[in-house]
Amino acid sequence: MQIIGATQLFGYSLRVNRLQEIIATKSDEIAAAKSRVKNLRALAERRTDFRDFPSAIQRCGERLKIIAETKKASPSAGIIAKKYDPVAMAKRFEASGADALSVLTERNYFLGSIDHLRAVREEIALPVLRKDFIVDEAQILESAASNTDAILLIAAAVNPERLRSLHECATANKLSALVEVHTTDELQIALDAGARIIGINNRDLATLEVDLETTEKLLPHVPPGISIVSESGIRNSEDVARMSDFPIDALLIGEALIRADALALSKILARS
Repeated sequence: MQIIGATQLFGYSLRVNRLQEIIATKSDEIAAAKSRVKNLRALAERRTDFRDFPSAIQRCGERLKIIAETKKASPSAGIIAKKYDPVAMAKRFEASGADALSVLTERNYFLGSIDHLRAVREEIALPVLRKDFIVDEAQILESAASNTDAILLIAAAVNPERLRSLHECATANKLSALVEVHTTDELQIALDAGARIIGINNRDLATLEVDLETTEKLLPHVPPGISIVSESGIRNSEDVARMSDFPIDALLIGEALIRADALALSKILARS
């Protein structure tokens, strides 16, 4: 599917749940991964080169950590990078001071690929997060076999029992799991599933609307000892400064970094 813009991509009722719409397109991809489970498991079991994602994103004093994201497109913004080179983008972020990388691998709505992640992982030294809509253990094995260090799990994408199972599968395969939530109910489900890294998504995946206050509202409900990442809606260095006042560990930033010129990029990544 070629994405031109958000209007073309989602040109019908705003009542459509975007998250469920995206997940509904994953069946062929999941089936392909399942057909290779034996080989993927063997590759995952042989891995010894895992990078420490939790330590990389843990806040050090006043210094907020940043997970920089590479992606070509998104449902909310359409095409972000017309000439998309994920390796060059990742190297730019690494050289500018990012602490970890996130690579979008979802192919239909973000025009990503697991091949992008493999290529990025080979060329940089930072831990790499696979950003996708993971709802099956076969995708986790594929992630581990592709040299991923961490995966995204979305609490709203599966039922609580399934989330726990996926989290356990990630742990068994030595992958860190960033469990994404948007509401207090989802937060509790994530914690019950064993999540140690919580991503508070400021974007409502059902409507694509963004509100940075989502992080502020959920913070009091996160128990001590849990790493917290605020995701989506960070547009500039002023937003970074605002979020730095909150007791969070890291920000996940994509579009703002991708569109930034050298000066804007340095300002965003020069957090204190």
